Amino acid sequence: MNRKPLQDIEFPRPRQGMSLGWWIAGGILLLILIASSVVTIGPGEAGVIYRPLAGGMDTIRPPLSEGVHLVAPWNKVFVYDIRQQEVKETMKVLSQDGLDIHLDASVWFQPDVKDLAKLHKYRGPNYVETVLRPAVRSATRTVVGRYTPEQIYSTKREAIQQEIYDETQKILANQYVQLNKILVRDVTLPPTIKNAIERKLKQQQEALEYEFRLQKEKKEAERKRIEAEGIRDFQHIVTEGISDKLLRWKGIEATLKLAESPNSKVIVIGSGKDGLPVILNPEK
Repeated sequence: MNRKPLQDIEFPRPRQGMSLGWWIAGGILLLILIASSVVTIGPGEAGVIYRPLAGGMDTIRPPLSEGVHLVAPWNKVFVYDIRQQEVKETMKVLSQDGLDIHLDASVWFQPDVKDLAKLHKYRGPNYVETVLRPAVRSATRTVVGRYTPEQIYSTKREAIQQEIYDETQKILANQYVQLNKILVRDVTLPPTIKNAIERKLKQQQEALEYEFRLQKEKKEAERKRIEAEGIRDFQHIVTEGISDKLLRWKGIEATLKLAESPNSKVIVIGSGKDGLPVILNPEK
């Protein structure tokens, strides 16, 4: 059997088209990996990373902040709105005496950013429906049940609002939700109860107005009494201070001033009452 020398054997050469295809496929795969690894967190948002290969949620590291982040493609990022949000609640609760009260409230809240991973792990993205709303409703029922319809409608509204906030805060203490404020927008009572309360409030206002007028008249009478006493005391002091000698002296002073005037006159000395001069005006 004739064998060719090794240098004469022709080996197959690699095809250039096949090599270029591998490069293109590798580049496309690399772009896909990079694109799937880039996560953008928008303004007012934060992201928590779910790492299935590392045991699930990482509750130790802080959440991803605003900006662009590179995350391994086998991990998943859950984005949360961490700005203050509002939930409006319309609730039907019972007052102290068992009457139906319709109460509209606004709840201002936001996730607790430092425990955002725990919120996602233990409460989930639907925490508003599963945690926040039930807490607000329970607290409202507890607080409103302490008051009468009249107190809820008129005198204790601010106190009730604060108590609902305090009770809700207690329920949310370990729920990874930050409660900012609860505002009671409107309270609706049964029409008959509302009309009765409004009539009572009107009567109270009228009674207060009447009492005010009485107090005003009493003060005015006291002022007039004090003024009359002052006038009486003044007259008494003046009466005691006037004597016949003082009157004569004042008469002489007045006569001298009249005598100094340029008008023509005749002065009769000692002819008047009490010996005062008499002035006769010839021009009349």
